[in-house]
Amino acid sequence: MMLEVKDVAGGYGDIQVLWGVSTSVDKGHITAILGRNGAGKTSLLNAIAGLLPDVSAGSVALDGRDLSKLPPYDRVRAGLGYVQEGKRIFRRRTVEENLLLGGFTAKRRFHSARADLRDALEQAYERFPMIATRRKAPAGRLSGGQQQMLAIAQALMPRPSVLLLDEPSAGLAPGIVADVFNMVAGLKQEGLAILLVEQVVEQALRIADDVAVMESGRLVTSGKVSDFDDAAMVRDLYLGKHDPLKQS
Repeated sequence: MMLEVKDVAGGYGDIQVLWGVSTSVDKGHITAILGRNGAGKTSLLNAIAGLLPDVSAGSVALDGRDLSKLPPYDRVRAGLGYVQEGKRIFRRRTVEENLLLGGFTAKRRFHSARADLRDALEQAYERFPMIATRRKAPAGRLSGGQQQMLAIAQALMPRPSVLLLDEPSAGLAPGIVADVFNMVAGLKQEGLAILLVEQVVEQALRIADDVAVMESGRLVTSGKVSDFDDAAMVRDLYLGKHDPLKQS
């Protein structure tokens, strides 16, 4: 597996929010993490990225390399990208400055840093034409959809092999949501391994290969996306009436 998470437990000080969660995603695949608000989905992504304050057990490996003891910036250098919920960009900086800041770690990943950074910048504009025309505009003046595209483009600047996406559709108009999911599907076709946390279940299932469902900080069921194509089953999962296909 490109990304393998085993038995991760932890939380915030005395408050434990993850209880032995395991999941994985391979190159050119998407694993969708589903669950109600408060199920622990974002905390799981934070644990993988090295941002959960207290991880008490488990491991995170990227392409066989154990990242568990590495700080967040070294996980990025190892090939892990993370798009957090809420369009976390530098709003007073221009679009291009945001992208260059996103590619900062690339200086230490590649030998010819300046050339690689420029190539990554041009690739970002090719992937996201809606921000290419606004490259000199302050990021805070972009529309919500453009800001989300910029956040994803920024995370892709160091050319990660694994991308963590937390609620990429949050706060976006339906038409823009479709554009975002089409873009994510395109990244999958490029060979990225993607771990996707999303509340728009139908869209997530349309592009995902595998599904993992969390409840109260635990993985309660997982399987191929074809096992979750029954809308009533997914609704029951969200209501906590899960009928596990596979217990963790």
